[in-house]
Amino acid sequence: MQFLCEFANKVGLKSACAALGVARAQVYRMRAKRKDPVVSAVSESINQDAQPKSNSSQPRALSLCERQKVLDILHSDRFVDSAPRQAYATLLDEGQYYCSVRTMYRILQDCAEVKERRNQLRHPAYSKPELLATKPNQIWSWDITKLLGPAKWTYFYLYVIMDIFSRYVVGWMLAERESAALAEKLILETCQRQEILPGQLTIHADRGSSMKSKPVALLLSDLGVTKTHSRPHTSNDNPFSEAQFKTLKYRPDFPDRFGSPQDGRAFCRVFFDWYNCEHHHTGIALMTPENIHYGHAQQMYQSRIEVLKSAFTAHPERFVQKAPLPPALPEGVWINKPKTPQREEITTLISNELVSQKG
Repeated sequence: MQFLCEFANKVGLKSACAALGVARAQVYRMRAKRKDPVVSAVSESINQDAQPKSNSSQPRALSLCERQKVLDILHSDRFVDSAPRQAYATLLDEGQYYCSVRTMYRILQDCAEVKERRNQLRHPAYSKPELLATKPNQIWSWDITKLLGPAKWTYFYLYVIMDIFSRYVVGWMLAERESAALAEKLILETCQRQEILPGQLTIHADRGSSMKSKPVALLLSDLGVTKTHSRPHTSNDNPFSEAQFKTLKYRPDFPDRFGSPQDGRAFCRVFFDWYNCEHHHTGIALMTPENIHYGHAQQMYQSRIEVLKSAFTAHPERFVQKAPLPPALPEGVWINKPKTPQREEITTLISNELVSQKG
């Protein structure tokens, strides 16, 4: 509590609570208990001794017989398929009034008879994928993007499989259609080329038709590969494939359209050779994906340290205190890294402090 108060004095209570994930109302309650514990104890005693409100009927309420009569009318063959408003209007035109439309709904609701008559589409609750890769060929991400063809409404489909730890594109294919059979072929050939063993790999993808197809699911099951999917309409669940497609399409030589599949394959062949072997990726300590994927990164890292040491020795006045170090090599790569439960930690800290002060 003291830490929170000191922090609030510097940045304000609202900002402090927002940064630490604590509700301001909780802070106010804690302060009240600290100032006057006797008042707090009395208020708790009053709340415990408080009696619930009685459920006595209102003077304007219908009697049980009248409620049953309204229910029988709504259950009759004449009105069983009609909305209460239709029954109310029909009876009113015939000179009969039993209750308001709202009361009809209350009576039906008390009998659990108010619901949607049509079959509604129910969306299941999708869990957020949380995947961690600590070395190559643990988790692959794959996706399909469209490339514009020679004429309007014509496209070529680029299939790309990427290792998320090294950012190395382990497999790609350009086709004239999106097909589960083509995806199955690409995944099988890529697993064989990378010598994937059963139980070694997890493949992550979005919820496209090819990704969720039965042929692909059966193939992955036969290979002993685990599959995971992004949540619907959540591109952040598949960030590495999305970022790689952006790198592809933001290249200066990326054409507006491709004249043929052969033209597209020729461009992609050059691009992926550059991406894997020459592109120094910011997400992997400015290493190339090839160096990370095939285990050359540590040697490259030591060479960079020696170069920087030499630069420091030659001109130490240009650096602050010590020789610079190259960016650290990645130890783990997450898809949706779990968040630290700051609110629970701060709440526990405040509660323990109050207990110690009372003791």
